[in-house]
Amino acid sequence: HMKTFGFQVQDNITEDMDAIEQQYGVPDELRSCHTAIANGYVIEGHVPAKDIKRLLAEKPDATGLAVPGMPLGSPGMEVPGRIDDYKVLLFNDAGYSVYQDYPAPESDEEGAD
Repeated sequence: HMKTFGFQVQDNITEDMDAIEQQYGVPDELRSCHTAIANGYVIEGHVPAKDIKRLLAEKPDATGLAVPGMPLGSPGMEVPGRIDDYKVLLFNDAGYSVYQDYPAPESDEEGAD
């Protein structure tokens, strides 16, 4: 996903994600399966590239962005016919706020029992 959107990716495999997330200040409740650094910002989890590009353009006073867990429908977690609600969170030492909301599409369940 990231390469498709023009990012250079250097993949570093580690067994101790807790140490990496702690080193970069990712709060426990925002942790996921991937941690990246982009121009000094921490990117945690399955964050869409367009939100990272927005972050890098806006340069807010923040530690980074996070998508906690592994929501279906987020980049890298695509499953045909399944999309979960998820939020991209902007975080720093003081807490976090919603940076971008990705609601699940309305399902057409009219007449379903």
